[in-house]
Amino acid sequence: MRIHIRTEDKVLERTLANIAALFADDASVTVGPADAPDAEWTVALDLSDLDGGVLARAALVEAGGGEPVRIEQRRRVPDGAPDEERRAARRQAAGAALLEALERRTGIVQPWGILTGVRPTKLLHDRYRRGLGREETRRELRALYRISEEKIALMERIVDRQLAVLPDLYDLGHEVSLYVGIPFCPTKCAYCTFPAYDINGKQGSVDDFLRGLHEEMRMIGDWLRRTGTGVTTIYYGGGTPTSISAEQMDALYALMHEVIPNIERVREITVEAGRPDTITPEKLEVLRKWKIGRISINPQTYTQATLDRIGRHHTVGETVEKFRLARKYGMGNINMDLIIGLPGEGPEEFARSLAETEKLMPESLTVHTLSFKRASEMTRRRREGDGDRYRVAGREDIVRMTRMALEWTDAHGYVPYYLYRQKNILGNQENVGYAKPGRESLYNILMMEEMQSIVGIGCGATSKFIDPATGEITRHANPKEPKAYIESWKRAAEAKIEALDRMLERRAAAL
Repeated sequence: MRIHIRTEDKVLERTLANIAALFADDASVTVGPADAPDAEWTVALDLSDLDGGVLARAALVEAGGGEPVRIEQRRRVPDGAPDEERRAARRQAAGAALLEALERRTGIVQPWGILTGVRPTKLLHDRYRRGLGREETRRELRALYRISEEKIALMERIVDRQLAVLPDLYDLGHEVSLYVGIPFCPTKCAYCTFPAYDINGKQGSVDDFLRGLHEEMRMIGDWLRRTGTGVTTIYYGGGTPTSISAEQMDALYALMHEVIPNIERVREITVEAGRPDTITPEKLEVLRKWKIGRISINPQTYTQATLDRIGRHHTVGETVEKFRLARKYGMGNINMDLIIGLPGEGPEEFARSLAETEKLMPESLTVHTLSFKRASEMTRRRREGDGDRYRVAGREDIVRMTRMALEWTDAHGYVPYYLYRQKNILGNQENVGYAKPGRESLYNILMMEEMQSIVGIGCGATSKFIDPATGEITRHANPKEPKAYIESWKRAAEAKIEALDRMLERRAAAL
């Protein structure tokens, strides 16, 4: 499907292209001021600045002729409003006009309206912090963004839960959370784009990487101590942090306790043990020794053929075995991940995964909807013509499975507590974290809602520094490849500490 959007406004090109791409999995979208003769559908989009507002007109015409679909959308802009408010109104009006034209033509209603970003719940937090009531917030989300009632209700449940779990959520900007990236895995899954290198591969030795990681952790610990900055949560991700040996894990956690000031005040420490084939009694004993409060053991699916297809070299039985082993070693807060829409799976396979989850009842269940990430093996092979191997469910089945997840978690006492979305996510749905009340991941909430700075340590770790006055986010990314990290961790750490010092200076100035 080739869709062309004809508009003079270059600023809106990316926003409009992302909205149009929601309507067909194979959509090829172009945006520009001229016609595209080979387009199957052309949407002419005009924007006008009016007294007190903005008017967007969209006209969708098919190559074969027929009556155009014509839509108008207006957005109010108060007199004297800042330029950014007018730009936002233009973006909303243009997006809504395009969305409605395509919805009328296809019959597909997009539940998230014009939103294509990662963190929709931030819209609620922003309005609540500005003092808007619940009903007024609902009206704005419907009118400005065309979000469905179902998704607004989900967002409200999540934000309510976040504020119950972290009553001081809006006041945690004076602390930071730490993310520790360990980039090794037994194998790389076909859908994955995280830094995940073969633990036995040639991307640099594990010992050399860990030496750099230890030194970077010392430098960050020194900064925390020098500035008196507290740490709210610590999250070990990757990769699979339990890919390294029990002895290496023990040394890393010992260092953490040595260099992180006031570690007894840290509210939560999580270690991703996502691959069951990396879990051993010795590693669980290390986790218990250092009082790691939360781990993840991720089945993704309970259908063995799917695990084989996506390159996860463990069995369904091994997932169950390692979960029970973790319980034996006192792990009382375990998360498990499931993925909706894995190749070859539909509602029947997902129902089986939910039924198997019921036998284990982890404290939290994160339900992802598959996203075709540009750099993943699965996306590459589909692009190269291997579509049959990675054939996925259609939009209706994806929507059905997301509702199955919500209904199952409601029935079993879980509550939704965080949400994020991704580009190219199947069915234009979302990823949702569910938990038993009181077992929510604090790090996930803080990271997704961007309420405090995250300091990334290790390979592929991205730091996010939040300006205390403006809320503007600055990112600092560590090298993704172990070899590059080994060679440059010190420069990356020094640049990060300089950025952290600047952030503290701005905070002091704001006060």
